Amino acid sequence: MILAIDIGNTNIVIGCYNGEDLSFVFRMSTNIDKTADEYAFGVSNLLGFHGVGRSAVKGAVISSVVPPLTGVFRAAVELLSGVGAVIVGAGLKTGLNILIDDPAALGSDMVSSAVGALSLCKPPIIIVDMGTATKITVIDKNGSFIGGAIMPGIQVSMNALTRDTSMLPKVPIDAPPKVICANTIDCMKSGAVFGTASMIDGMTERFERELGGKARIIATGGFSDVVVPHCTREMDHEPYLILMGLRLIYNKNKGFRKEG
Repeated sequence: MILAIDIGNTNIVIGCYNGEDLSFVFRMSTNIDKTADEYAFGVSNLLGFHGVGRSAVKGAVISSVVPPLTGVFRAAVELLSGVGAVIVGAGLKTGLNILIDDPAALGSDMVSSAVGALSLCKPPIIIVDMGTATKITVIDKNGSFIGGAIMPGIQVSMNALTRDTSMLPKVPIDAPPKVICANTIDCMKSGAVFGTASMIDGMTERFERELGGKARIIATGGFSDVVVPHCTREMDHEPYLILMGLRLIYNKNKGFRKEG
């Protein structure tokens, strides 16, 4: 079994692969104050919950956008299983041609999702990743990663709205019955869900205009389940796109361990 580990700002998502099959996925809250021992204990318990022993883990690959946790989680994997994790970063083989101003600055999550997307369909591809931040990135017709746009994520926006206003409450992020709402809570939900969907519709249309033609759109990320059904653009929904890419990157780099 291979662990594909996506360390994000809010959650750590871990996919457990048997060959090409994603057996199960679990999430942990991101906490930079936890030690490697604590993370190893937590992962071990969650594996056990799914009936998997520590000895079944034969490899691991990590994408991290939280630098303080990269080394911590690498150490946790070694404590858990005795294997060295592959860390997605500079010097790793990905097969991705990156054409941005500073390729080394590209987040490992964006690299992993792009690799996953290219395994699913032919370019051009627009990837919409709805997590702590909403990231829309582009793979051009030649299969090169050429850039994109980054916006505050839906939860970040809602947190700022409630923090910086005196009378707006915290509300769950789900779609109200209609766009025009008659109470404060539903109005906030409408703005969050339908507003995000409209932004994604508009941005992907603008991206296509710059690309000079239609592109395949793939949506992923923690909030994609809520938003995608309300987008008017046709798009594929792949909630574990980053994990897919991580597995492919691991297979390209067996035996390679990048210190981080």
